Amino acid sequence: MPNAPGPAFTARTHPSSGGNSCCGFSNPVSVRRRFFGARVLFGFFASSLVLAHEAHHQPSEQAVAATISEKSFLQENEAAMTKMMNDMAAKPTGDIDRDFVAMMTPHHQGAIDMAVIELRYGKSEQLRRIAQEIIVDQMQEIAAMKLAIGERVSTTAPAPTQSQPSPAADNHHTDMHMNMSTGMKK
Repeated sequence: MPNAPGPAFTARTHPSSGGNSCCGFSNPVSVRRRFFGARVLFGFFASSLVLAHEAHHQPSEQAVAATISEKSFLQENEAAMTKMMNDMAAKPTGDIDRDFVAMMTPHHQGAIDMAVIELRYGKSEQLRRIAQEIIVDQMQEIAAMKLAIGERVSTTAPAPTQSQPSPAADNHHTDMHMNMSTGMKK
């Protein structure tokens, strides 16, 4: 019967065994060598798995710092997005131009806020430069839109990345400047 399926497994005998055993296991030395080799291989594989498992479950300090930084970034970004979306929901006034500015100003401010967050947490120098450009461009567009509808624009506001000077610090610097000037006029 040529079409009849053969056995799934056929035992073979090794020529050195005299045909009496399968795979040459009749020799006790051969069995011990094979068993030892299997244990060594198992030891290597098992230790690799244990080390990989420990490395996966015990993050490095750098990974923990990145996770904390990422969490802060995401929280601040979500807050900026929520504020932007809430502020964009302006009630219509009947003046299309004013309504447009009322909705676009928080949109642009949201872009500024997110760019500041990128500057705070981002690492890419290229993206940091783009974020700086976004801040400048969006501030200019907010000012242009407000001027177009006749609103006053503050020119003394510091950039969002600069710290706000305290009034006491301004007086102190003014006094220092005056004292230095009078001291230099001798």
